[in-house]
Amino acid sequence: MFESVRVVLVEPSHPGNIGGVARAMKNMGFDHLVLVKPKRFPDEEAVWRAASAVDILDHAVVVSSVAEAIADCHFVVGTSARERRIPWPILDSRRAAVQITSQRSMGQVAMLFGREDRGLTNDELKLCDLHVNVPTDDAYRSLNLAMAVQIMCYELRMHALYDALPERSDNDWDAPFATKQAMQRFYQHLEQTLIDIEFLDPAAPRQLMTRLQRLYNRMRIDEMELNILRGMLTETQKVVFERSALRAKLKQKTDEDE
Repeated sequence: MFESVRVVLVEPSHPGNIGGVARAMKNMGFDHLVLVKPKRFPDEEAVWRAASAVDILDHAVVVSSVAEAIADCHFVVGTSARERRIPWPILDSRRAAVQITSQRSMGQVAMLFGREDRGLTNDELKLCDLHVNVPTDDAYRSLNLAMAVQIMCYELRMHALYDALPERSDNDWDAPFATKQAMQRFYQHLEQTLIDIEFLDPAAPRQLMTRLQRLYNRMRIDEMELNILRGMLTETQKVVFERSALRAKLKQKTDEDE
C-alpha cells in the first residue's frame, strides 16, 4: 500500500531507536527505511528493539547524505518542531497525511526525521516541499524518534483506510433493542426496588426517577441487557424480602420471650 513512501532517518545516534522505528513502520504497513549516516548500524540492539520487524532492518538502505536519500523522490516532507523566520508550508501530521497521500500516487515520497537531539538542520529543511509539525503539548514538545514515525505512519494509514474502516451499526447488534413498553416496565420495577431498599421515598420522590430515566435513555439497551438488569432488581428484592421476614421472626420471638 505504501510502496512509494520511504521513511528517512537522518544520522540516528541510537540503534535502539532504529529498531523502534522499524517496528512502528511494520505496524502501519510501511517497509522502505533509509538511514543517513547512522552512528551504529547494523547493531544487535536495533534487532532486539525491532522484534518481529527485522525484515525492515534487513532491507534498510544506508546512504551518506540526505541528498542521496531523496535523489529519486519528487516530494519530500520534513518533520520540524521549530519556528522559522521565513514562512514555509507547514501542516500538522493529520493534514499533512492528506497531501502525502495525493503525492504518493505520482512518484516517490520521502518523510525525513531528524537527529534525536536537534532534528533536521535548516539546510535539510530547505530540501523539503512541506514541513510537518506534530501538535504536542507546549509543556513537553520532545517526541521519541519512533513515536514521531509511528504518528506519521498512523495518520497516513488512517487516511488511506478511512472509507474501508468498519463503523458500528445497530444492524450488526447481537440482540434486538428493548421496546419502549419493556423499558417502561423496567422503570416501574426499578422504582419499586428503590422503594423496597428505602433509597426512594415515595412521599417525596423529587426528580430521582426522571433523572434515572434520562440516564438509561442516553444509551440504547438491548433485550439481553434489560433481562440482566431486571434479574438484578428481582434478586435485590428477594434479599430485601428475606431480611424483612427474618427481622419480623426475630421481633416476634423477642416479644414472646418477654
